[in-house]
Amino acid sequence: MANITAAMVKELRDKTSAGMMDCKTALNETNGDIEAAVDWLRKKGLSKAAKKAGRVAAEGLVAVESAGHTATILEVNSETDFVARNDQFQAFVREAAKIALMGDGTIESLEGAHFPGSQTTVKDRLQELIATIGENMTLRRVAKLEVSKGLISSYVHNAVTEGLGKIGVLVALESEGDVTVLGNLGRQIAMHIAATNPVAVDASGIDAATIERESAILREKNAGKPDNVLQKIVESGLKSYYKEVTLLEQSFVHDPSKSVTQVLKEAESKAGKPVALKGFVRFALGEGIEKEEAPDFAAEVAAQAGLKA
Repeated sequence: MANITAAMVKELRDKTSAGMMDCKTALNETNGDIEAAVDWLRKKGLSKAAKKAGRVAAEGLVAVESAGHTATILEVNSETDFVARNDQFQAFVREAAKIALMGDGTIESLEGAHFPGSQTTVKDRLQELIATIGENMTLRRVAKLEVSKGLISSYVHNAVTEGLGKIGVLVALESEGDVTVLGNLGRQIAMHIAATNPVAVDASGIDAATIERESAILREKNAGKPDNVLQKIVESGLKSYYKEVTLLEQSFVHDPSKSVTQVLKEAESKAGKPVALKGFVRFALGEGIEKEEAPDFAAEVAAQAGLKA
């Protein structure tokens, strides 16, 4: 039997995108012949993933998982919503989110992590799933929140099943107060975030480039006014902008007469201790992915026939 090296396994994986263990098995079955191993994987239907890697995957699921004072949120994309309803796909996303709890909050860490009691990595399992289901799928992004005390609440909008849906939110509340009060508050704030999509907890969390862009727009709109007047207009405009996009200054969707900051302050008396909102994460499925437009079949046929559509 040929001596199968790690380099050979890597070469075969690069050629086929099949799982590591499948590549090793293929090389063993073909006595180390790379090309024969490629054919072996093709016959087994395990090398299909590479052909699908270029397809746009903008559907899929967002998953949330929590354990103690730690929680993760994960987006896994597929090409169609049909796959998002597939039991195998849902099971993979749920398990991958649980594994992410043990990682450092990066995709690289998650891809290299192993399923419990198995030598199969998350990346390998995804490649196997691509070959089995027949669609391109990607581990798009993952995030992790932790608190030393208190809790992390979660909310999933348009849930297809427990913890899986189209929009996922995590909210970290740090407090030594009543856990039941914190849990109810956290869920309400998570629902608020799902609805309003704030860009940061407060103004300090907005990057300088964004603030400068907003300031430039205000200056351009009010060009020609004296500098001292223009400065006041910019300051006032930015305050209004912060009220729109920063979580703590937004009007609370469950009671628009109050800001989120006011709601947190009021909750402290019920919780019995100070409550600090330490952070949040919101993932909306497919946001920022440029989807392919459906083909215009009439125009395509006309073009092939040399006619005008």
